[in-house]
Amino acid sequence: MPYFTRQVAPNGLIINAYIGVSEARRDALVAAQQAVPNPIQILGLIDTGASHTCVDPSVLNQLGLTPTGTVQVATPSTGTQPVMHDQYDTSLIIFAGQGHPPLVHLTIPVTKSELLTIQGFHALIGRDILSGCLLTYDGVNGFFSLAY
Repeated sequence: MPYFTRQVAPNGLIINAYIGVSEARRDALVAAQQAVPNPIQILGLIDTGASHTCVDPSVLNQLGLTPTGTVQVATPSTGTQPVMHDQYDTSLIIFAGQGHPPLVHLTIPVTKSELLTIQGFHALIGRDILSGCLLTYDGVNGFFSLAY
């Protein structure tokens, strides 16, 4: 089982990842003989409280994506009434390190979420990704491991 271990950053469990266009979008661009945007390297915060992965609009805009739907989002700041957010189909790659294959999702819906970059990351890595992983948090020693 591939895995990696990282030190806990001051702002949490931060990982390097790449966000790109979905497999279907890539295929459509290639068929239309249009350029496929390169995946964008991002910092993601592992968030076990997030049911799905959220990405800052600055990243989605760089990829030239348009929404594929909407989803209700409920957080402590939304109160009792969920709010609607745009959803986008993307690809997501998380590299484990030398000698280990990456964790690859060729198509995964993500939710647009404002204000992530001012917190020091571009995405919340939610339980939609984590459901296929084993996450170990060692708060005493300041490390975490992610296996998939």
